[in-house]
Amino acid sequence: MTSTDNKPLTGKVIAVAGASGPAGQAVLRRLTADGATVIGADIDAQRLEAALDATRIAVPGARVSGQVIDLLDPQEVHDWADHLEAEHGHVDGVFHLVGGWRGSKKFFDTRIDDWDFLHDTVVRTLQHTSLAFQPALIRSESGRYAMISAASAHKPTAGGAAYAAAKAATEAWTLAMADSFKKETTAEDGEPTAAAAILVIKALVSPEMRAEKPEAKFPGFTDTADLAASLAGLWDRPAAELNGQHLWLTAR
Repeated sequence: MTSTDNKPLTGKVIAVAGASGPAGQAVLRRLTADGATVIGADIDAQRLEAALDATRIAVPGARVSGQVIDLLDPQEVHDWADHLEAEHGHVDGVFHLVGGWRGSKKFFDTRIDDWDFLHDTVVRTLQHTSLAFQPALIRSESGRYAMISAASAHKPTAGGAAYAAAKAATEAWTLAMADSFKKETTAEDGEPTAAAAILVIKALVSPEMRAEKPEAKFPGFTDTADLAASLAGLWDRPAAELNGQHLWLTAR
């Protein structure tokens, strides 16, 4: 088993929602390689177990486990948050990697049921994770919450109204969480010890996508490994400096 004593995230307990997707798998690998204890959550038990197995193979001695959970059930999410804090004594990070995309070619063709889908998968899941884990992140010595947003939330396209609106809503919600970290800090100097940050991308590209289309350039896309590195690096900055910030991983 590989020692984690001198690794940057040793001692950190981090929850990853949406752990079985390409981004989630990259994040599991990076966080465990950096010494963290990581708990991945997903609604699909088989996909989650495959992601955990892949992490254990890629990172010998990885401290990783999983939780099958429906993030649309607020009680399940609150129970999960309470259980993790009780089991580990603290929760230091929560990364929300749950999403989806729906859109159309023209604004007039936008379907309201696309908004309904995105409201649940993008907005409601983030609301549940942020509300459930906020108290634990404040109690942590260095809590971090992060969501993945899209550049289109800042410059919506005609056919992407539903997606851009959903991402804009989650950004606003996350900024409200950031404000709570400033107002509810327990530090004697009044500075927040927890931070909520928004990582902004155009789109993600995984090694599998590059292998499938070796000729493609994927301009402006963020590699899943680079996203994972950015998330792992959130503890390199003081909470007061990071809290409420947009971290652009693509051109503005």
